[in-house]
Amino acid sequence: MKLFNQYRGLRREIYILSFGKMVTCLGSMIWPVLTMILNQKLGLSAAEISYFFVASSIVMLPANIIGGKLADRFNKKRLIVICDSVSIICYLIGAAVPLGIETIILFVFAGILQSMEGPSYDALFADLSTTKDRERAYSLDYLAANLGLVLSPTIAGLLFKDYLWLNFLISGLSIAVSTVLIALLVRDITPVEDDSEEAEYQKKKDGASVFTILKENPMLILYLICGTLYSGAYSEYNFIMPLDMAAVHGESGAVIFGTVSSLNCITVVIFTPIITKLFARMRDTGKMIVGRVLVFAGYVVFLLLLGFIPSYYLAMLIFTWGEIFSVLAEGPYVSTRIPASHRGRINGLMAVVYTAVTGGIDLSVGHLYDHAGSTWTWVFILAITVASASAAVILKSLDRKAYPKLYSESPETAAESE
Repeated sequence: MKLFNQYRGLRREIYILSFGKMVTCLGSMIWPVLTMILNQKLGLSAAEISYFFVASSIVMLPANIIGGKLADRFNKKRLIVICDSVSIICYLIGAAVPLGIETIILFVFAGILQSMEGPSYDALFADLSTTKDRERAYSLDYLAANLGLVLSPTIAGLLFKDYLWLNFLISGLSIAVSTVLIALLVRDITPVEDDSEEAEYQKKKDGASVFTILKENPMLILYLICGTLYSGAYSEYNFIMPLDMAAVHGESGAVIFGTVSSLNCITVVIFTPIITKLFARMRDTGKMIVGRVLVFAGYVVFLLLLGFIPSYYLAMLIFTWGEIFSVLAEGPYVSTRIPASHRGRINGLMAVVYTAVTGGIDLSVGHLYDHAGSTWTWVFILAITVASASAAVILKSLDRKAYPKLYSESPETAAESE
């Protein structure tokens, strides 16, 4: 319990938002098996699935930009409630109609609404926490989401063969519960007043464009390069792993991948508080590097031992440690280095860039998998992961000069955290 004491003292609204995220993720039943729905239920090849993911991503691009602008201009809570309400309707209709391309279109439209509300969620967690509490707030959000996801991939895999419609129904109902909680219990979203020295870079700059902010903060461009490469490499575990498992284990691959995905969530729940506590003094840039290295190691284990089922769980354990380090680094890194007035737009822009790069990587992976096989596809993914880690090393070396006030407290502590 002492590990969870570190989450005390945050704003009440952060706890409610985190609990709402947990409830939503508790019913997340489609994403874990989407690749297999497209492959085994609708008969799409790996290349065709990659085209689907890219097309979906392109459709969602405007949603991130629009959502970011709306988040900086209007009430963030209302935006979340409105977007969630429409997505609930999409899921419920998807549960009622026979599975087909129309059902997938409804799912994509629900995803567009979820993308539109994403910048509001990210901005709220930054608005409602001080700089010194920012990592704990993001850690709690991440922990809550994965606590909800512990069983959903396994259940989704079990329902996949004969009761797929239930996955849509459960997803819609879980979002409905979360929406009601947020609508009724989140009342005060007034940003906290943070006058610490570390908050210097978060002062509002009303009227400045996003590109002006990026020009004044060139490290954000380097961070974008680092983050997009990592995002592209990371997302492939949900694409190529199920394809490999289906190729090796047939229909039972869905259940195996579901349990592996559940281990991902269990690992997050167990180790997020531990890593947050033990590595509290490590800089966010240092966490990025550790995260990339661990993700690389997890992928290598999966590739070398493909076909040996216990190795999937070892690979996912290592991979998830890397994921935890990366998540704990990325939210705090961005929010402490941009003006509070631009959080929604910057988060929206980053989501667009991530989506575009990930889409290109998905296309490449789909074609490679169909024409060159699994091994060469994994070599490509590993190369991207190494490139992301290299960019993180460069970012760490330059960040101190760009943001000296974030490193001004206790030189001894700073040296230790490097």
